[in-house]
Formats: sequence, structure tokens, C-alpha cells
Amino acid sequence: MLEPFLSDFQLGLLSFPVLLALLFARIPLAAAMLVVGLSGSYLVNGNMLMMDNQLKTFAYGTLTNYSLSIIPLFLLMSEFATRGGMSRALFKAAEAWLGHHRGGIAMAAVGGSAGFGAICGSSLATASAMGKVALPELRTAGYSGSLATGALAAGGTLGILIPPSVVLVVYAILAEENIEKLFTAAFIPGFLAMVGYFITISIYARLVPSAGGALPRQPYSIRFKALRDILPVAVIFLLVIGGIYTGAFSPTAAAAVGVAGTAFVAWRSDQLTLSATTESLLATGKTSAMIFFIILAAGIFNAFLSSAFVPQTLAAYFREADLSPWTILVGMLLLYILLGTVMDSLAMIFLTVPIYVPIITGLDFGIPPAEVGIWFGILVLMAAEIGLITPPVGLNLFVINAMARGVTIGETYRGALPFVLSDLVRIALLVAFPPITLWLVRAFYGV
Repeated sequence: MLEPFLSDFQLGLLSFPVLLALLFARIPLAAAMLVVGLSGSYLVNGNMLMMDNQLKTFAYGTLTNYSLSIIPLFLLMSEFATRGGMSRALFKAAEAWLGHHRGGIAMAAVGGSAGFGAICGSSLATASAMGKVALPELRTAGYSGSLATGALAAGGTLGILIPPSVVLVVYAILAEENIEKLFTAAFIPGFLAMVGYFITISIYARLVPSAGGALPRQPYSIRFKALRDILPVAVIFLLVIGGIYTGAFSPTAAAAVGVAGTAFVAWRSDQLTLSATTESLLATGKTSAMIFFIILAAGIFNAFLSSAFVPQTLAAYFREADLSPWTILVGMLLLYILLGTVMDSLAMIFLTVPIYVPIITGLDFGIPPAEVGIWFGILVLMAAEIGLITPPVGLNLFVINAMARGVTIGETYRGALPFVLSDLVRIALLVAFPPITLWLVRAFYGV
């Protein structure tokens, strides 16, 4: 046994490189966390009695948490929205209003992604749906492979930044934060992300004129017709997000309303056949099972860390250390960005949030302690968003590149870099000025 040589705290710290090694060996995240958590508990406690007692009640107590029901509902909503052709209507509406600008079709792809993200909650689904619609038009208009794929990959990240967001729900559960307040706080950063991408595309298209041109200006009759075509999306968004913000629905009830709305739109478009419904339900079930298994494994791993006093010891150390809270925060965000180059966003959140949140909420940033966890959650979300478009793992980059025939992965990497820079500028802005993130939360909830 290792106990004569290592303290419980040291065992807890050692578990992180062991876990990362298992992940690099392509062991699934849930299985790796389960093995490390159970093994660590045995080494700390000397037997499995404590963990055996926890396992008898932990799975039931965790997976019957009412808040978790929102995850499969948002995933099913995403499936129905993808099948209902909403991505095409959103792209065409954005193209009608933005296409006459230099780089306008790429801007339309980002704008369409923002609209689709507002009823989707998944980055990969947003990138995939918008890529199918926008890539052919970008190619026809002569856009470079770099700008086309980079803009679509970046636009896809808006799927997890603009509410509703599955990743924010997971953060809320791990950090024990209010889902409604997190959704409210994400709205302004999501809007800033979209505007930042517009500016990035505009600068890119002016510096490299051959990268993308402009369409003829559309008459207002066509523009307003395009807006009418996205009326169902607007209604669903207002019902879901408006219902949450006004208190008419709980987040779970709002997600159920969203499922019903997207299912109706998909049915009206003749896309929701029996086979399509079955496929959507199966896809939702598989993804939900994966997320729930990770949540269960993360709970066991975190129980081990707690028994080894890792979160408590680190929180006490940083509170007593002669370090600025801002230095600690920036260091954490840089680590997120670094981990995002080699790790999936959900994996990062499950590994770090239980450790980071007790540290961050114990520091003084000049804002009320009740707001620190919400502000930090949005920063974590944006750092995870960067990981989706940062090589070599960047899942959005691979999703879009696989759809773009004739475009090398190197071109896609280069096309994403200006958008990564835009993300870094936005994170720096929101770190320096927390009220930007918290303004809507204070306006709606007074906290």
C-alpha cells in the first residue's frame, strides 16, 4: 500500500496525473474516474466499507435529482430542431440581412448559429446543422476554406454559450448554482460573442479580400419574408427563455415546452416521421446515459477527493497565500484553455469544478459572494468554448472539416485562430468587468 509513503492529500493530488494518463490512453472518462475514485477511496480508508455504503444510495440519490431531467429534454429539443429544418430558415434570414456586407455570408452563418443555439443547447449539433446549410453557399460564393470552416466552427460554440446550454446545466449541478441565474448571466456574453465574431469576419475579409465577398443587397420585402420564416423559432425561444426569465416556467418545464414546440415545427415540415422520432429518442437516450454515467463517476471521484481533503486543503491554501485573487483566477482560466487543447469540455468541467469553485468562492473580487459562482461559471463556459475550436482536439473543427471536401485540417486550424483571439479578448473584458456578466442577473433577481 502507498499510505506509509504518501499522505491522503498527496494521494488526492496524485490521482489527477493518473486520471489524465488513463484519458490519454483512451479510457472513457466515466470509467477512468470510477476506477481512480474507487481505488483512491480504498487507499485512503483502508477498506471499501465507506464506499460500499455510499454506492448503495449514491446512484439513486444522484440520478433521481429533478434538475437532471432538464438534460435529456434539451438534448431531445436539439434533435427535433435539427430535423425540423430550422437551421436553414435561420441562415437564410441572417443572409438576407447581412449578406451584402463583405464576409456577409460567413456572418450569416454565425448569426444563424446564434439563433439555432438559442433553441439547441449543444455546440456540436449547432456546428453540424449550420455546416450542412451554409457550407455549400459559402463554397458557391467563393469563400476560402479557412474562413468558411473557421467561421462555422466558431459559430457552433454559440450553441453552448447562448441559453439554453447543457454545459451550463452540468456546471450548475456540480457547483450547486441556480440554473435560471446562470442562463440569465450567459445572455450578454453570448451576444458579445456573436458581435465579436462578426467583427472578426469583417476584419478578416478586409485584410484578405479574396477570402470572401458580398451578395447583392436584398430588398426589404425579401428580408421581412425571411424574418417571417423564422417566426416559429422566435416563438419557441420566447416560450423557453422568456418563460424562465419571467418565472412562468421552471427550467425543466421550459425545456419540456421547447421539446413540444420543436417537435410540432418538425412535424409540420414533414420531417418528424416515426423512424426519425425513434432515431431522435435513441440518440437522446444514448447521450443522456453517457452524461449521467459521467456524473455518477464524478461523484465517486469527488467523494474520494473530499475524503483526502484535497478541495478543503487547496481552498485554505489559496485563501492564506499571498496571491491576488485575480492572479489565481487568471491562472485557472489559462489552465482551462491549455486543457482545452487536449481534452473535451465536459471532461474539463467534471474534473475541475469541484476543486475550483470552493477556492474561487472563498476569494474577494469586490462583488457579493453569491455572485462569484455565477460569474465564474460563465468564464468557465467561455474557456470550454475556446477548447472546441483550439487544435489539436477542437471537436468543432473536426466536425466542420469532415463536411468540407477539399479543405485540409490545417486550413481549418488557421481559419479558427482569429476567432480564438476574439474569444480571448472577450474573456479578458468579462474578467476585468464582472458587472457586464452580472447586470441581467441583478436586474431580474436583484442579487
